[in-house]
Amino acid sequence: MDVLPPGQSAAPLAPFGLPAFAARRPSVPAAPVVTVTGAVRRPAQVPAAELTRLGRAETHSGLHCVTTWSALGLRWEGVPFAAVHAHLAGRVAPGRAARWVTFTGLDGYRSTLLLDDALAPGVLLADVLDGAPLTADHGAPLRLVAPAHYGYKSVKHVCAIEYRAGYDPGSAGWKAHPRGRVALEERSRYLPGRLWRPLWRTLLPRARAAYDDLRG
Repeated sequence: MDVLPPGQSAAPLAPFGLPAFAARRPSVPAAPVVTVTGAVRRPAQVPAAELTRLGRAETHSGLHCVTTWSALGLRWEGVPFAAVHAHLAGRVAPGRAARWVTFTGLDGYRSTLLLDDALAPGVLLADVLDGAPLTADHGAPLRLVAPAHYGYKSVKHVCAIEYRAGYDPGSAGWKAHPRGRVALEERSRYLPGRLWRPLWRTLLPRARAAYDDLRG
């Protein structure tokens, strides 16, 4: 059973994110591919269907938004990123300096995880949520699910994977934390997480309304 992390309140799962991306609702390609670049010897484009056949797994976890709400009891199904990485390693040959991995979605949103964090148990490229194929609203065709990290790390509509030697804050910019671990309240690299709680709780209704308005 899920337990609420520090500073979080239970809420239903609903599409949310940076308002700048609210109106971007990409179409799911008939034959999606994932482009793999960065600190690799042989960049490649890999069919998503190839990756989803690597070995299925489930993870039961919550989605924890940095703005202090958590959707609990979600059942994700997909391919462990550890299996994806092992498969890609033989094809693109990441360099020894590749310590970070940036995921980018069809909507242009991107976020970065430490490679060791991305390889942890429970981290998936998911295509099923609660027993049903992932919808466009929730990140089809593939969504990164990183249960130990805040939701801004879990990129929707994954279409690109970039291995990197250094950290890239991605679309969240200064508001992101390099690790973003929920248990440690790494809400941002600036100020302790507990100090962000009242700020995010104050801003959340306004941010939610702006996001919903932009989605139409």
